[in-house]
Amino acid sequence: MFILMVVIFVLGYMAIALEHPLKVDKAGTALLIGSLLWAILALNSVDILGLGNSLNWNNIVGGFSLSADQLSGLSSHFVKHELAEHLVEIAEILFFLLGAMTIVETIDHHQGFQLITNLIKTTNKVKLLWILGFITFFLSAALDNLTTTIVMIALLRKLIDDKHVRWFYASIIVIAANAGGAWSPIGDVTTIMLWIGGQVTAARIVTMIFLPSLMSLMVPLILLSFTMKGTVSGPKVSKDAKSYTSAKEQLLLLVVGVGALLFVPFFKTITHLPPYVGMLLGLSVVWILSEILNRKRPEEAVRHLAVSNILKKVDIPTVMFFLGILSAVAALQTAGHLGLMSVWLDQVTNQNIYLIDTVIGILSSIVDNVPLVAGTMGMYEIAPAGTFATDGLFWELLAFTAGTGGSILIIGSAAGVAAMGLEKIDFIWYMKKISLLALLGYFAGIGTYYLQEKIIGADQHVEKKQEAPKPTSIIHVSPDAEVHLNSKTEIEIHENHEISSETAPHE
Repeated sequence: MFILMVVIFVLGYMAIALEHPLKVDKAGTALLIGSLLWAILALNSVDILGLGNSLNWNNIVGGFSLSADQLSGLSSHFVKHELAEHLVEIAEILFFLLGAMTIVETIDHHQGFQLITNLIKTTNKVKLLWILGFITFFLSAALDNLTTTIVMIALLRKLIDDKHVRWFYASIIVIAANAGGAWSPIGDVTTIMLWIGGQVTAARIVTMIFLPSLMSLMVPLILLSFTMKGTVSGPKVSKDAKSYTSAKEQLLLLVVGVGALLFVPFFKTITHLPPYVGMLLGLSVVWILSEILNRKRPEEAVRHLAVSNILKKVDIPTVMFFLGILSAVAALQTAGHLGLMSVWLDQVTNQNIYLIDTVIGILSSIVDNVPLVAGTMGMYEIAPAGTFATDGLFWELLAFTAGTGGSILIIGSAAGVAAMGLEKIDFIWYMKKISLLALLGYFAGIGTYYLQEKIIGADQHVEKKQEAPKPTSIIHVSPDAEVHLNSKTEIEIHENHEISSETAPHE
């Protein structure tokens, strides 16, 4: 059953990749594999968890002698508890996505983006490519790659009419958003994880990852500059199209809406609450402002501009796809597949940090980079000095590879999944037209980082991996016995299947 879970995930992934030939929506497939993997894990929890690949499960049952009934009940409870834990994390992402998409749709309905598109006069394909690429690159560092992608695709729809031409630009937006998010401590979920975890500092990640990230964008832009020719045509605007807002109202909604998006990282830093809370706060401000402005509008305008009606136009299938694919990955993480892969990776590379980080980045184009980075953080402790120290070479390169590697495939990052859902980009088309460009940029960024470190002369010393201490002995004590300890040590008391840690004198 442990292997069957991998088979189902791979087959489901292939069905998602072949969405257009199969004519089956990827959201339905993602929900199917997510549900099936958790069902298999729940029905076979004793056997799957008994393989010893789940770190959390091992921490719970370590040192216990449990009967078959006790093991069955505990494993069932464990699976339900893990599902609830992952559901909270997934819900945070989904509410963040819903809030951001609603804000962007509200700005769009109020014609706020028209003020920006009016400033972009060029129709030259190459010039437009560079303009959108660099706007996305720096905006992603201030916001995050997911929100930036949603905003930029809304702009893109105002600039380009042809679907396949728009796919090219949307794909470059994905590459630029992931590259921009990698060098900012608040630009990508994985970078935030490493920053909060103490593996990197904000100032260092900006100074050391900026050039590699820029290079990962520049290479695709330069290569496309030689192949893209001609001009783009914008969508036809009907002369009879009604405008429900004034220029002042358009500017007001644009400023407040974008300000609400920019406010999210500051809200998180100040309150230490999850980002989705700040996003919902921003949405509430935009919503209330829209309601106030609608008081004096005719009924037809209210129907068009009311946020309650705009919510009906938010792309729910994309949200469902996120739910399914993240649930599937969470099941693999709970069962221990991802942890097993991390340990194997450490063994076959002999702790060659460039190989490890490079492979993690490539894997992040297939599997969500968040659990990959989380697993890597669990494998390696922060060392006092050397490669694995805070701001060490390993952690900095990991921030880059995990952030930009997802661009290799359209499904490999939150930005890519959002673009795929919003623009209905075909997986195979992206792999044929964009994947090689993204891969070349990815390796160019790694090469840039390598040269940068050689010039600076960073500490290349690899600290020995710290293994978790294992108990030397297990002492069974009857309930009425007394234990006298004289020297200080940490002991674990196992009672009624619960574990507590105490520090006591030991004899």
